[in-house]
Amino acid sequence: MKDEIIELISKKKYKSLYDLLDVMNEVDISALMTELNQEELVKVFRLLSKDKAVDVFAEMDPDDQEKLIESLTDNELQKVISEMYLDDTVDLISEMPSTVVKRILRATTPDHRREINELLKYPEDSAGSIMTTEFVELHSDMTVRDAIDDIRREAIDKETVYTCYVLDATRHLQGIVTVKDLLISDYDVVIRDIMEENIISAKTLDDQEEVAKLFDKYNFLALPVVDSENRLVGIVTVDDAIDVLQEENAEDFELMGAVIPNDETYFKTSVFKHALHRLPWLALLMISAIISGFILQKYETVFAAFPLLVILLTNITDTGGNSGTQSSTLIIRGLATDEITLKDYLRVVWKEFRIGLVCSVVLAIVNGLRVYLQYKNSAEANYAQTALPVAIIVALTMVCVVIVAKLLGASLPMLAKLVHLDPAIMATPFLTTLVDAVAVLLYFAIAARVLTVFFPAAVLG
Repeated sequence: MKDEIIELISKKKYKSLYDLLDVMNEVDISALMTELNQEELVKVFRLLSKDKAVDVFAEMDPDDQEKLIESLTDNELQKVISEMYLDDTVDLISEMPSTVVKRILRATTPDHRREINELLKYPEDSAGSIMTTEFVELHSDMTVRDAIDDIRREAIDKETVYTCYVLDATRHLQGIVTVKDLLISDYDVVIRDIMEENIISAKTLDDQEEVAKLFDKYNFLALPVVDSENRLVGIVTVDDAIDVLQEENAEDFELMGAVIPNDETYFKTSVFKHALHRLPWLALLMISAIISGFILQKYETVFAAFPLLVILLTNITDTGGNSGTQSSTLIIRGLATDEITLKDYLRVVWKEFRIGLVCSVVLAIVNGLRVYLQYKNSAEANYAQTALPVAIIVALTMVCVVIVAKLLGASLPMLAKLVHLDPAIMATPFLTTLVDAVAVLLYFAIAARVLTVFFPAAVLG
């Protein structure tokens, strides 16, 4: 498609290009824009119909939007900005450098600029920061006929018309009514008789992630946002809720990978910035890993006398880390979807303990037998002599480590939630480092006691 469009531009077959773009979806055109140079980008954009151009611009990557703004005349820019939905304009402004923002604001009317500034005042990540003020408002004493006439006049400038909001004279939210309700009702029916008064709404300062979860829970297409006095100030639409959930999921993945969250994409982030976002966590985890070194040093005489223990250590630590990661992943997911709450802590711990017990016993039997059968006839005399006690040590440690790892994997995300941190911060890297230290401590503590039984004369330190 890109080659075809470039060929049409080079041959100046603009009518054919217009016909091609006219049947393409706005999202597909915006994706195509990323592959064009600045000159081609402008030519394609100017061939779009007015309505399609606005939709394409709203879907474009911020870098492409910036390139396009630099090439558009003030008049062209004013036409695009004036037709964009208010929340899309606010998103655009938040992504652009200050020089471009000044030009965008100059292209808006004073009333439009005032509305933009109002939305920009809300804290980042709040419901107010993602809402739009473009919605259909009705009054309870209207008839269905009046309401439909009102929608026909006003709907062209509204982001969504399916759900309409019933307000009183002081803009307090009284109810909601859908277009379906209007269409199946008689024209003379009064709105107050068909509106839904049991309304679920959000406050302007509510966290945007919590607001987005309401869409998933109740299957909303739009959610009203009210101020502290229950006055309707805007609505959040489902497309914005989906964007929030995607952003939060991306942030959780970064935290789970021990990376400081970053708003920019992978390729747009410089090598230095990538390193800067990763180094603090790597340094912290490196320091915490020193604990394992101190534990190994304490039991130096044990693994010096019984080298087979050292060979099998990674088997214990890896299994413990994997076990903890399984639990933490499920708990973090449960906390994110509100399936699990802090009051469920004891239920979660009891369940993970039982899961850990079942898993650990199976793994202990399998690994214990494997170690014994593998090393009992070893040519290395030390290995053969210690095969049975080491197999017992591995089995006992496996039980303890897996259970402890499951409990830590369940507890740490809930602890983070308790102190108002993102539970994802307690995922793989941090948890694995902690489980490694615990595994090493348990492994050699159990080894010292078991080996003393089998080899009473051994000096284990």
